[in-house]
Amino acid sequence: MKSNELVGKVKERLGIDRFDYEHDRERDDLRIEHKSIKQGITIHLAEILAKYHQIKEKAIEEVVYTIEQTFEAMENEENDSFYDLANVFPIIRSTSFPLKSNEGSPFITMDHTAETRVFYALDLGKTYRLVDEKLLNKLNVTENQIREAARFSVKKLPTNTKKDEVAGNIFYFLNENDGYDASRILNESFLKDMKAKIEGDMTVSVPHQDVLIIGDIRNEVGYDVLAQMTMHFFTVGMVPITSLSFVYEDGELEPIFILAKNKLNKEQDKK
Repeated sequence: MKSNELVGKVKERLGIDRFDYEHDRERDDLRIEHKSIKQGITIHLAEILAKYHQIKEKAIEEVVYTIEQTFEAMENEENDSFYDLANVFPIIRSTSFPLKSNEGSPFITMDHTAETRVFYALDLGKTYRLVDEKLLNKLNVTENQIREAARFSVKKLPTNTKKDEVAGNIFYFLNENDGYDASRILNESFLKDMKAKIEGDMTVSVPHQDVLIIGDIRNEVGYDVLAQMTMHFFTVGMVPITSLSFVYEDGELEPIFILAKNKLNKEQDKK
């Protein structure tokens, strides 16, 4: 499938009554404008095409659903009941994620790791809007209030996990599909509770927005399994974050390649 064919399919699914479309062939982007609310979003066609080659029509269904929910959220913004700090949650994104909205308003963020950054979202039901300075003023709160509200909100999210064993290593998967699965990495109480049941090295992975993987790595094979697993999830996720995993030790997250380097240095020192 080519970009113009994908544009045609998106137009067919969404229709032309509510939206205007502008295909930027040079950037390979599609700008979709809502005729009534005079707002729009831009989607990157290359990313969708890459997923189409893997999951076919499901890739188009996912992007159309996201577009519809995003515009529904824009319409819901007229409802003042949504503007409540109780509806603010943290979300994890890669450090390459844009720091400003399409309108140029800076997002409210917090440093996390070398691979990840914390953004904040106002939950609007089936979707959410990232908190930028413009929305911050509309909420009439400070950045610290946003961060504190999000820290409290993430602790209220369920932390049910599914367990799997591979080559003597245990993996726990958290996948509630509520848009905040990766955000659980910010729930310190949850991480500490998981650490208490881990026998080997505890790893934490957020390959994409809708999954969090905790590993109980008990042998060297476990690291190979984890690397393959996270790369797979990173490739198929709608909102990829990072294919790298972290070791959780003493309340800190450290990239696995740092751990490997430290182990190698210790072995060399012994010699």
